[in-house]
Amino acid sequence: MMPRATIIGAGIIGVCSALYLQRAGFAVEILDPEPPGTMCSFGNAGGICPGSCIPIAGPGMLRHVPGWLLDKEGPLHIPLLYLPRLLPWLLRFIAAGRVAEVRRISRAMRALHAPTLACYAPLLHESGSTDLVSKRGQLFVYETEDGPARDAFGLGLRREAGVQVEILDEAALHDLEPALAPIFRSGVFLPEQGQCANPGRLVANLARAVERNGGTIRRSRVHGVVMQGGRPSALATDAGTHAVETLVVAAGAWSGPIARQLGSKVPLETERGYHAVVAGADTGLRVQTIWAERKFVAAPMEEGIRFAGTVELAGLGAAPDMRRADVLLHHGRRMLRHVPNGTVQRWMGHRPSMPDSLPVISASPHHRDVFFAFGHGHMGLIGGSVTGRLIADLASGATPIVDPAPYRVDRF
Repeated sequence: MMPRATIIGAGIIGVCSALYLQRAGFAVEILDPEPPGTMCSFGNAGGICPGSCIPIAGPGMLRHVPGWLLDKEGPLHIPLLYLPRLLPWLLRFIAAGRVAEVRRISRAMRALHAPTLACYAPLLHESGSTDLVSKRGQLFVYETEDGPARDAFGLGLRREAGVQVEILDEAALHDLEPALAPIFRSGVFLPEQGQCANPGRLVANLARAVERNGGTIRRSRVHGVVMQGGRPSALATDAGTHAVETLVVAAGAWSGPIARQLGSKVPLETERGYHAVVAGADTGLRVQTIWAERKFVAAPMEEGIRFAGTVELAGLGAAPDMRRADVLLHHGRRMLRHVPNGTVQRWMGHRPSMPDSLPVISASPHHRDVFFAFGHGHMGLIGGSVTGRLIADLASGATPIVDPAPYRVDRF
């Protein structure tokens, strides 16, 4: 009889874990109150980047934070009333910005992300999604000629990790991407990076592949874990009690309480991300482009041009502030030579973020056959395929594709 795995969460992490668990011989089921690919996985900027190895916290970042917080159009927003609750997470975040820690974290990020396109390849083929991912590269743009020089530490980390880096002067930048406004004077191009044209459709396609392989996806909300004999035996859901054998917690920003019930307290925070899409707009932009000073992304998508990014730390309960999406739209219109008028779609999602920029991909230290896969922050789409493979390796006892030690749940 096939072993059975239950996965909490139908985002990119959950569906990739399901597909790789099926390949490892498991019968799988996914529980989520929302349809696959409609939450955080839906709204990202679409990068699938093997060269992503720069942590969010870094040396010197603290000196920029006051200015960002005071700037209504800045990349960071924290409501004052939320600060006391956020403080323990912030202290860990600051500690992760020390040079030695940044170097360690960068190596772990590179190890996890380097095989991403290779691990996606069989899943894209299986789900009929090969048209959704292309290797276009990724572009960082600066308003000054010395922008890349001021980012020398991060570029050094990329080069140390073996990431191909090309420095562009003003002429080369605008030759590569003529759609950019003339305010940009320099750039950095990473030619090995990939781009997904529609992350929501990708997750939905992967979920359908899970079902074609015999898996089950249930629209059900998990409220807690039922323990029996000191181990988890079932999940309490809004549809009743659901028996489990192997359990994978991949519920994104909602994973913390479930992990805590299973004996693992984690410093998981919701990093609320916004996007604005001008539907049907063809700006001429070919490559996913990050405005380095403003910390946001312009990405050509199937549905139009998507402007995504900024950080708001305000918890799971606060209502969306769509003025944050309007800021992205405003900057996006400055960023490109031409953004046609059209219907604007605004969105907010909860990125599950750990203070050290590394996800939790781990066996439970307390319970056999319990695994955690959450906390990918901005990089869930990047890390989804490798995380799924690693979870299947851990659950089946195979040699892990990457060393899981940096992502263990009890590292704090």
